[in-house]
Amino acid sequence: MCGIVGYTGPSQAAPILLDGLRRLEYRGYDSAGVVVQSGGELKMVKARGSVAHLAGLTGGGRELEGVCGLAHTRWATHGAPTDTNAHPHLSEHGLFAVVHNGIIENFAALRSELEAEGIVFRSKTDTEVVAHLLEKYYDGDLKRAVMRTVSRLEGSYVLGVVCSKEPGRLFCVKEAGPLILGLGVGENYFASDVTALVARTKNVIYMEDGEFAELTAERVTVYDRTGREVTKSVSHVVWDIEAAEKGGYEHFMMKEIMEQPRAVKNTVEPRIRSGRIAFEDFSLTRAELEGYNKIVITACGSAYHAGVVGKYVIEGLCRIPVETELASELRYRDPIIDGHTLLIVISQSGETADTIAAMRECMSRGARCLAIVNVVGSTIARLADNVIYTHAGPEISVATTKGYTTQLAALYLFAVWAAELLGRVDAGRYAQLVDSLLELPRLVQRAIDLNVHVKYLAERWHGQQSLFFIGRNIDYAVAMEGSLKLKEISYIHSEAYAAGELKHGTIALIDEKRLVVALCCQDGLFDKMVSNVQEVKARGAKVLGVAPEGNRRIFAEADDVLFAPRGEQLFAALPEIVPLQLFAYYVARENGCSIDKPRNLAKSVTVE
Repeated sequence: MCGIVGYTGPSQAAPILLDGLRRLEYRGYDSAGVVVQSGGELKMVKARGSVAHLAGLTGGGRELEGVCGLAHTRWATHGAPTDTNAHPHLSEHGLFAVVHNGIIENFAALRSELEAEGIVFRSKTDTEVVAHLLEKYYDGDLKRAVMRTVSRLEGSYVLGVVCSKEPGRLFCVKEAGPLILGLGVGENYFASDVTALVARTKNVIYMEDGEFAELTAERVTVYDRTGREVTKSVSHVVWDIEAAEKGGYEHFMMKEIMEQPRAVKNTVEPRIRSGRIAFEDFSLTRAELEGYNKIVITACGSAYHAGVVGKYVIEGLCRIPVETELASELRYRDPIIDGHTLLIVISQSGETADTIAAMRECMSRGARCLAIVNVVGSTIARLADNVIYTHAGPEISVATTKGYTTQLAALYLFAVWAAELLGRVDAGRYAQLVDSLLELPRLVQRAIDLNVHVKYLAERWHGQQSLFFIGRNIDYAVAMEGSLKLKEISYIHSEAYAAGELKHGTIALIDEKRLVVALCCQDGLFDKMVSNVQEVKARGAKVLGVAPEGNRRIFAEADDVLFAPRGEQLFAALPEIVPLQLFAYYVARENGCSIDKPRNLAKSVTVE
């Protein structure tokens, strides 16, 4: 969601900060701002709109002279997206500037307290209370002012702080949100995403909740809640900035769709050695697996849809009951979870707020946790007992593609590994499944190659106001993700239904020329799906079928067809989603939508 960048060093800060904001634009935002220390005061420019607009107001940052500062992209929570509500926020006398990602839950009480003391607020945000508290508590000791201010705050927050009386000095604070420190030579940085840093340094420190850091050009010091210095390890980012550039594609989303064969290969191949699946730094044993009476998978959005696929595959191979739960619901229930539950948490960023909260709730009840994440050192990765990293590389488009497919690949790996460990598959079937896993990158590329006509189908169907996706079994899980992909980037209303449920109400919405996308990739259920296709066609609907390569019967039933390559049926979801990703992309392109940054959406949802 909100993006934060801080810099201190010998160079002009504003151009560096603006460049960092550009690299965070994919997270979603509605306004942007920058502040620098300059001649004993803070100079700030902020405005509703794009980072490009902000750059235009500041001459690309050159008009804001100063070598230490903060920048921010805001996704509105408290207060409308206006120039005044944009970050940074200044304290009453301009002594402090603050940027903030998250929500201050007790801001109303703090605001009332400060207003009673005569302080006049300029914005409607929760963040402004932080700036005023800092000025209230500052007596020449900046570290102590930060600590006293943070002690008053409740909620989730990542803060960046700069003071006009403390040249070259920054503070940042982490509580339930992503924050990374970047270590340079004679200069240092912090940001809410490593993407903002890799153009200037690959040496980073991942902050923990409750920690805060002091940055100068020469030194970075991390403290715990009590103010004691903490020794932190330095990590090295393994990908370079080219991975976060478009590489000639019109949109990041298309680039990331095309990267999926390589991304899936990076997920699968390093874990298969001499025909056997082996996870690095994995402590799960057969005895532990046998002690679990159920597995709970929790996630949000597309990661949840990956979990629904995982339920079918894990149950099918391991014969352990699996429940798939939306993290935003699980965190507020009284779930029946204990030490006999294995929790699988899925998140691309590793910072999804609802998922973290659900994870903590379940682990507090005794559950052991396996995390499937992309971002090394993320909060979820650090909290989990075991981690499978997807190694998808940076994903910039808000609508996930390779993030989702690599999550599926990781779930498949785990399901086959666990089934063999538990003795639920014999040696022959195990070898067959491993071969099928290694085949997935080729199948993803084949799915791309088979559907070059998808752009023409998008031209035909982009004018739909509302449509439906239907499927059975794993195809239903894929339908959910296909529907989400379409609605989030094309703004067309779309819903996914289990095909067998059509006659229990949904068929009332089927009328003439309504498009129904029918997923028919489960061979054993093909005839059942044909019946459902005939049901909707009898009511005037048009059908876009998705069928296995070589299936000729689909042409007798569907008006148009997309194909998925044939492979292991249990793993069909992974190549099957690719033509639906392409369909969503081209429909959105036909409709002139902002594909990489859909309205109202953010990449990493770090607040409720």
